[in-house]
Amino acid sequence: MIIGSGLSGLGTAIRLSQRGVTDYLVVERGADVGGTWRDNTYPGAGCDVPSHLYSYSFALNPHWSRSFSPQAEIEQYLRQVADRYGVRDKHLFDTTMTAARWIDADGRWEVDTSNGAFTADFVVSAAGVLAEPNVPDIKGISSFEGEIFHSARWNHDASLAGRKVAVIGTGSSAVQIVPSIAPQVERLDVYQRTATWVMPQLNRPYLAPERFAFQHVPGLQRMIRALIYIAREAFVVTQVKLPWTGLLLETVGRVKMWLEIRDPEKRRKVLPKHRIGCKRMLVSNKFYGALDRDNVDLVTDGIAEVRARSIVTEDGTEREVDAIVLATGFHVADSPTFNLYTGRDGRTVSEAADAEGYQMYKGTTVANFPNMFFMLGANSGLNYTSLIYIIESQINYVVDAVTTMRQRNLQSFEVKLDAQHEYNRGLAPKMARTVWVTGGCTSWFLDKHGNNSALWPDFSFRYRKLVRAFDIEAYETTAKTP
Repeated sequence: MIIGSGLSGLGTAIRLSQRGVTDYLVVERGADVGGTWRDNTYPGAGCDVPSHLYSYSFALNPHWSRSFSPQAEIEQYLRQVADRYGVRDKHLFDTTMTAARWIDADGRWEVDTSNGAFTADFVVSAAGVLAEPNVPDIKGISSFEGEIFHSARWNHDASLAGRKVAVIGTGSSAVQIVPSIAPQVERLDVYQRTATWVMPQLNRPYLAPERFAFQHVPGLQRMIRALIYIAREAFVVTQVKLPWTGLLLETVGRVKMWLEIRDPEKRRKVLPKHRIGCKRMLVSNKFYGALDRDNVDLVTDGIAEVRARSIVTEDGTEREVDAIVLATGFHVADSPTFNLYTGRDGRTVSEAADAEGYQMYKGTTVANFPNMFFMLGANSGLNYTSLIYIIESQINYVVDAVTTMRQRNLQSFEVKLDAQHEYNRGLAPKMARTVWVTGGCTSWFLDKHGNNSALWPDFSFRYRKLVRAFDIEAYETTAKTP
């Protein structure tokens, strides 16, 4: 059973089918495939990874309209891939997984859903890292009488034109939302907790001859994809290997501020105090220009409370507001889905993480949870290039594990705790020198223990080498009974 049909779940389903494994089911709470690209339909939504790198390697898309794709095109691409590879009939849409328990006596999982109960030999958690919106716990927020919604649950029936609007947050979603709505609202208050570096985006439409060449010149698109991949891997130097080299990028960011923001006070507010890369770098050619508008105010004082029709900051200022957009990100290391999986010893993923820290083996398996895979699990994320590269690497590992288990007639596997601890001890010295730890910021990369449990601290091709085959020697296994 695969939980979720975003990039991870859909890709896993396709690869299982291609390897001849057809007795699987994908449970998806939405009405279609697409995951985060189905749910995030806010104004200006798009990808900050180049289009040619943001697709499955086995299903390149020569029809991208721009060098950085808008949300609707990515969603359409994923739907077309599902149709092309014929996996829709293996999906159960509009179905939410509510609980999963490992039954040791049976060597299987029991899975409860809103559409009935199931048993499964293997479970793949592909719920996604950008799936559960983070709604801030602000005093009085539930008493607000105007429109209020999270960026990932955009209310398209709510008209913001001519109204006083507040956007809380200045992360990846906000830098796309703010320029999209600023020209139409009466006033826009943007609440910033921490300034983040914003880089230029080399975004342009593809010309008709280019799209023709992508479609008809053999190998052209793969060559461009490879060049983009190599260029993106260079960011590992500034973030992991030699963080001081990020000073060059910081200079670019400072020049961009000076060119695009006239107001010296706003310019001072948006200047980050941390090293570039410590938080996720943002890319936008419009965000600073939107902040510089006369009807836009950048608020850096903390929010004290939300009232029926206003927001009050810690300095006592009260600002009237008709609508609030929560661009406050997602639960990543503390995903609510971790409370739904109960392992061999009766603990959930969350309970195990509370006791031992959020650790996994190669970002895919964890002790106490036999026959279970986590897509984009601990320390397998990237913040500089396409996550699809990591996703496909993990898919290879999952599919190889399933086929290996079947070939050897094995019932269950569970990663050895010693192997898990040794693997994470090897990550520690690499992580210690990264800008994510030394750069002087806090970010969603960090869990509640202050550890960076989100990102992979090395080149992505090294991660792919690490999971190229299922290393069964790192696992305790049991044979199937006759």
